[in-house]
Amino acid sequence: LLPQFLALCAPLTQEHPEVLPFLSSRHLRAHPDFRGSAEFRNILGRLLRRVRGRRRKVYVYINELCTVLKARALRRRLPLRAPPASHRAPSQCPNAPSQHPSTPSQYPSAPSQHPSALLQYPSALPQYPSAPPQHPSAPPQHPSAAPPPPEGSPRRAGGSRRQIRHLEHLLRVYAGEIRRLQERELDLAELDSADSPYLQENRLKRRMMRIFRRLCQLKECSSLTGRVLEQRIRFRGTRYPEVNRSIERFINRPDAFPDYSDILREIRGASARHGLALGRRQMENMAQEAFREVGNRLQERRHLDLVYNFGSHLTDQYRPG
Repeated sequence: LLPQFLALCAPLTQEHPEVLPFLSSRHLRAHPDFRGSAEFRNILGRLLRRVRGRRRKVYVYINELCTVLKARALRRRLPLRAPPASHRAPSQCPNAPSQHPSTPSQYPSAPSQHPSALLQYPSALPQYPSAPPQHPSAPPQHPSAAPPPPEGSPRRAGGSRRQIRHLEHLLRVYAGEIRRLQERELDLAELDSADSPYLQENRLKRRMMRIFRRLCQLKECSSLTGRVLEQRIRFRGTRYPEVNRSIERFINRPDAFPDYSDILREIRGASARHGLALGRRQMENMAQEAFREVGNRLQERRHLDLVYNFGSHLTDQYRPG
């Protein structure tokens, strides 16, 4: 479906020919399993129907597809280097005959010295498992004299399969309970209750979000869902890069919707920190223009998020006559 989507968008994006190559690069960076999944085909099919119905919104739909692909992009992981294990035992006598550095007993991660080291540090593998001793006459080192594994040894950051299965089960249970609360009939007395179904549903959704973030940590994957609210706003409304960076950091905070005084305070702070020597009247005019632009962009982002995510499973199949 992606070639069909690109072919449909090509004549509509002739004014900006760099958009489609950027979309193709995002597609190549996405995870291969996601590119071949039914979820990706469903997303492409839905966007194809939207582009055919509303061609003027083609850039909005391309941006939505780029956001989805970015959330499923492959993450590069740097290889972890094992820490040096050539430490001398603290209880070893200084006059004792020295062993060759390649002797297996010198390395704390060797199975012959510390059988429990591999259980406690599963990623600490022996450096030289097959190196023969160079000095057979050297007395073997006592196991208790070997230094403990270094604290900086890399450990597995993810969780166990049991933890992951438990959290996934909790998500399914909470989703079923939320669905039951949404389908429940309400009366006027329950609307005034402190434990109404609406409040219960809100609490369950908050718990689901905490479980979802924890599950992403255990699986070592991104917690981005592709929503419009997760997209960062780039602000270039003034001719001072220092002021732009300060305002951009402020408006991209979670649940931030600044007012005029907040924008003016950020401009004053940036002017004082970087020595811009802006006048009072100049900062006020700059704050007014920046506030109008920031407000429009935040409102547009929230409106798009509402359009894409508003709805309920009770009314999804409804089509007005």
